[in-house]
Amino acid sequence: MFESKNTQRTPISDLGEFGLINHLTTATKIKHDKTALGIGDDAALIDMGDHYQAISTDMLVEGVHFDLSYMPLKHLGYKSVVVNLSDIYAMNGVAEHITVSLAVSNRFPVEALEDIYEGIHLACERYNVDLVGGDTTSSRSGLVLSITAVGRVEKDKAAKRAGAGDNDLIVVSGDLGGAYMGLQILEREKQVYLDNPEMQPELSGHEYILERQLKPEARKDIVELLQALEVVPTSMIDISDGLSSELLHVADASKVQVNVYENKIPIDPSIYTICEEFNLNTTTVALNGGEDYELLFTIPIADHDKIKANPNLTVIGYVKEGTGANLITRDEKVIALKAQGFNHME
Repeated sequence: MFESKNTQRTPISDLGEFGLINHLTTATKIKHDKTALGIGDDAALIDMGDHYQAISTDMLVEGVHFDLSYMPLKHLGYKSVVVNLSDIYAMNGVAEHITVSLAVSNRFPVEALEDIYEGIHLACERYNVDLVGGDTTSSRSGLVLSITAVGRVEKDKAAKRAGAGDNDLIVVSGDLGGAYMGLQILEREKQVYLDNPEMQPELSGHEYILERQLKPEARKDIVELLQALEVVPTSMIDISDGLSSELLHVADASKVQVNVYENKIPIDPSIYTICEEFNLNTTTVALNGGEDYELLFTIPIADHDKIKANPNLTVIGYVKEGTGANLITRDEKVIALKAQGFNHME
């Protein structure tokens, strides 16, 4: 039994993921001048002279982040890379290298690990990154994948969570809510199978949202697009834990108020039908679902004309002086947003 000198026992769930990180890193001190940005953003930034090196780490744990009853191992390998690269792109950078650490139990044969690495190599090829190292060890509880991504960010183009200013526009790439609804389909069909193994899963017609959950893509193309349009975001973050949570991160880091319009949030038409089937509100799903891995960023209002005709980008709101994040509903009510996205510590 683990014993601590500290007799107080605070449940980790009381703090949540980000509260726990803040709590544990309060005493962290930066010792090196080259550490340009430490804990608290999508990636750390190290000053390399003529550019920043961006470094980010994410861990995927069986039973918390994925369920192998419906997640193919090849897809798991691919997704594990993509979610890490997304953090580099969220700094307006270019991913270049990854390391892979794997903890695996003896229930997995070598062939299963080959499937995982097939997905990893496919992602490396797709995003032009090199696998340069890592570690492998045993696990008594299940499968754990931890990947560190390293990239390059030009100093005059670095986009942190802090930087949004009064009158900036809030922009999001792609559409939201698909990954969460894909998860609902998979969980439903899993339960049907557990109740009756003779039943075949009903997945036809849901290919888009299933791919959003099982094989997401990082938005490297958006970073390239913004560069081509000569637009430098004033702040940026990837949408991994839900739009609501990410908006609050930007508001807190930038010390501003962010306001988004409900009728501007991009949602794929197929989501409306699925939400009706599950008796879920589409706006709630888009705000709190998570795992979309789209990019949320702010730009000066002067750059609006550069992006307004692009189908990959949607202006969903604006920044003003103040604090917090608000949703402006279709009937023009203002509702304060709360971080209700996926909490890894519950």
